[in-house]
Amino acid sequence: MGHPQIGTTPNSRLISMPRLDYDYIIIGSGIAGLNTALLAREHGSTLIITKGRVDDCNTRYAQGGIAAAIGTGDTPTLHMQDTLSAGAGLCDRNAVEVLTSEGPQRIASLIQWGVPFDTMHGEISLGMEGAHSRPRILHAGGDATGQHIELALAARVAESDIKVLEFTLATRLVVEDGRAVAVETLNSETGETEAYSGRSIIIGAGGAGQLYKYTTNPEVATGDGVALGFRAGARVMDMEFYQFHPTALRLKGAPTFLLSEAMRGEGAVLRDRDGRAFMPDYHPLADLAPRDVVSRAIAREMEKAGEEAVYLDISHLPGSVVQSRFPTIYRFCKDHGLDITREPAPVAPAAHYMMGGIKIDTWGRTNVPGLYACGEAACSAVHGANRLASNSLLDTLVFARRLVSSSLGQAPEEEEPHDDSILIKRLPERAPVCATMPSPGLENLQDLTWRNAGINRNGSRLLLSARILNLWQRMMPAPDDRPSWELTNMVLLARLMVESALSRQESRGSHFREDFPEIRAEWEKHIVLTQEEVPA
Repeated sequence: MGHPQIGTTPNSRLISMPRLDYDYIIIGSGIAGLNTALLAREHGSTLIITKGRVDDCNTRYAQGGIAAAIGTGDTPTLHMQDTLSAGAGLCDRNAVEVLTSEGPQRIASLIQWGVPFDTMHGEISLGMEGAHSRPRILHAGGDATGQHIELALAARVAESDIKVLEFTLATRLVVEDGRAVAVETLNSETGETEAYSGRSIIIGAGGAGQLYKYTTNPEVATGDGVALGFRAGARVMDMEFYQFHPTALRLKGAPTFLLSEAMRGEGAVLRDRDGRAFMPDYHPLADLAPRDVVSRAIAREMEKAGEEAVYLDISHLPGSVVQSRFPTIYRFCKDHGLDITREPAPVAPAAHYMMGGIKIDTWGRTNVPGLYACGEAACSAVHGANRLASNSLLDTLVFARRLVSSSLGQAPEEEEPHDDSILIKRLPERAPVCATMPSPGLENLQDLTWRNAGINRNGSRLLLSARILNLWQRMMPAPDDRPSWELTNMVLLARLMVESALSRQESRGSHFREDFPEIRAEWEKHIVLTQEEVPA
């Protein structure tokens, strides 16, 4: 049986089982999900649904830290200015103001919850990262920030009355009379299906790095949350903007592993195979330039030299400093035969962070009543076209709290942006590909997106990809287990990403079109994709 067309839902028959009612159902167990659950449980019964273990998430691998204006000489206004600058004209100013002004309060909450931020002389240490004008990056355990925050929140959840369903995949959101009312699930260990109803349903399952051949994300990052929301009628926005981290380890025999931007903040230098520092050729901030600039510069240097990597050199710093500041990175590299205190590490860009997602307002609301989103699955346009380093962890904390307030009726009605700042499009159907094409599968999908929707793009390759992905959707059988659901979700996300990239005929932030290499004022707008009919 062929796969349903987009706009319909695989296995969309409501599972006829007794309903288990909760006030809050949260899908995902990263910082976004755990933090939201801890806040929500104060106001009602709460359920977390996660497809792996409770600690399988992107958050756990976040090395760089969390940004907040808490240092001497820093202010939320300066943090806002840096965020707006990195976002290349597409940040929502109101969302950024919320993020930066409420950030210090959320840091205080983490400290109260037991997150052990690094200190020096009794004060929290603040690091520097690319495109920040002040040192404002907090770390925990050096380069294990995400893990420490995740563990602190997970411990609090374990001690609470929050119900957690592990190894349970959310497969469908039930929408009745225009409102999200329930979640259908599949237990990947037993094959059992179940339905859970909820007053408020929150999607916190973000991250989609597995779309790409090279990624810093774990295997669970397959974009399930955005796919789930889109199929339920939620609009998605800014899907063309996927951030590639410039410095992922590219070492033979080692998995792709993030070498934190904080290394460059501490003085690490990018060099070519001859040892020349090349970033001053590309940007006045050199190695601390915005991520999209650094990623494209590395790609260009690799192409010029015919190499698969450039080199990140921190060996000029004292070895004791490197080992104490980056213990996780040092140990990982050492375990794979590389001593970064003595020799440079081979690095290349890898897919890192999805800036687009389910469109929300600054209170976490989607266009579907009863459905909310937060974290990497959501898009409030706070990151614009190019996320400022270390803003993502703060994003999850700030907007989760506002989301819970909104669910209690404590948020005002939010005005829609001016019409000229939004371009709403229905996801188009594409004519089938006539030539021989690869069959739908994870490896072929990752290769397709890496080559055609990666760091450098052009219209002809994007159009071909859109047609292939559309045909794949028609060919694929209905999913019935975790791997087939994940592939189904990733093919949908790839379509959303490719169609958005095809529509944006310019280069801005993390989106670079070889056939439209300049930024264009008329494209200072957001592309929103929907299943609805759009008035002409």
